[in-house]
Amino acid sequence: MLATLAMVFAGAQAQGALRAVFSYSTFYSAASGQPYVETYLSFDAWTMHFVEQAGGTYRATAEVVIVARQGDSICFVKKYDLNSPTVGTLEELDFSFLDMQRFSLKNGVYDLELTLRDKNTDDPAATVSEKLVLNYDNIHPTLSSIQLMSSATPTTTENIFSRGGYDMEPYVSDFVPEQVDRLNFYYEIYNINQELGKKPFLVVAYVEQQETGNRFEAQRSMARKYSSAYVPVYGSLDITELPSGNYNLVVELRNSDNQLLLYKKLPFFRSNPGVMGEKLSDFAGTFVGAYNDEDQLNVYLDALYPIASEFEKKVSRDLIKRPGLEEKQAFLYRFWQERYPMNPEVEWLKYKERIDYVQATFTYMRTPGIHTDRGRVYLQYGPPDYVRDEKNFVSVRRLEKTHSGTPVQMRQTGEDASNQFETESQGHVYYLPYQIWRYNKLPMDDNTRVFLFWDEHRSGSYRLLNSNARGEVQDPGWERRLCRNQLGDNVVGEVGEQFQRGY
Repeated sequence: MLATLAMVFAGAQAQGALRAVFSYSTFYSAASGQPYVETYLSFDAWTMHFVEQAGGTYRATAEVVIVARQGDSICFVKKYDLNSPTVGTLEELDFSFLDMQRFSLKNGVYDLELTLRDKNTDDPAATVSEKLVLNYDNIHPTLSSIQLMSSATPTTTENIFSRGGYDMEPYVSDFVPEQVDRLNFYYEIYNINQELGKKPFLVVAYVEQQETGNRFEAQRSMARKYSSAYVPVYGSLDITELPSGNYNLVVELRNSDNQLLLYKKLPFFRSNPGVMGEKLSDFAGTFVGAYNDEDQLNVYLDALYPIASEFEKKVSRDLIKRPGLEEKQAFLYRFWQERYPMNPEVEWLKYKERIDYVQATFTYMRTPGIHTDRGRVYLQYGPPDYVRDEKNFVSVRRLEKTHSGTPVQMRQTGEDASNQFETESQGHVYYLPYQIWRYNKLPMDDNTRVFLFWDEHRSGSYRLLNSNARGEVQDPGWERRLCRNQLGDNVVGEVGEQFQRGY
């Protein structure tokens, strides 16, 4: 499984926002009799904020929280600070660095959550969540995850990357650019001896096209293995001549009669513009053929981010970085054709209306509307059902007192209440400009989801401050920040009540 995490996941897609690629693999340990999970984080250093250290070097730090939960129960949690490599100057940030963690879990279905925050900025944390399924034992034949590898070198000192005498560095992406000419992979086979006894078997690997299932015979390998409770497999395929497109890496186990025993697939996207192969130019005859301005096409690809899968986000970012009109047209077409095979153009045009609205309404100075928080929310969820826009909202804070003089912070209505309480004004609460957006219903969420955006510096630039929608920014102290700490802790003011009501 793979997910791309950017700080824009819960906020504005701004230059310099922390970006990282997150993926995980699952394996089984016969020694402990339990499955275990490996998580991989690859950070783009240039998106992090580096601060000067003693000695004149610079370093960035990310706060990482990994949680595995089942319902309301937390089954695993780890919170740690991850430091980048140090650099001598801020001109040396064109690199990425990798973090890997390993932990055991019992068989079951989990929500695996990753939260990241750049500790050297005031940006809020962002979270991604993936469904994690573990189903291993010491009896039934199974396969681990397929893990792409950047390299495999003989182990000299045992470390977390060591396996079977090799240090294997994970390749933390399923975007494979033209510079990569070999697809290196690793997986493990468990309990195949329960099926075959001592008989040998074949391990086969090949590449197939996602859309058609067609196999590329030039990208194929085969090896003979001997049955055991544990069989590690490291393989490599030459993909130099594999054209751009969406593919699956497929691994199969077959017995001596060529009968299929087990198989697994790993999706990836190959970018190889020098090998056109499968007619990328054919897409020029579809609705995307009308978009011949590559700069405008880059905007459209960028605007897909809020609704794209993690894999698609990575692909589109890499496509935007370099020229290639036909490849970008092909990606845009596939994006909508896979979701709406009967009417991709109609659905694209609906979304394009959102893009045009966002660009016209939320663009601020040099920040395009699609890169703002309001633009991202509008693109992801559509137009809100209700908007409240306040530029200079002031409320009167009241403290109600009993006749005995005991203060009670509450509101009462009706005749009986008026006989028991008297109200004293305690001054005004001044709020910074804000907008409340209410959605009556969001997909895969409960009713009445609310987003509150604020203009912290009264500049016209609004950022998402708080939301009750799943996966969005949730800040318990948001109202105190909105009124510059004029309310006490755990006190709900008038805007807090508006948020709770959704209007």
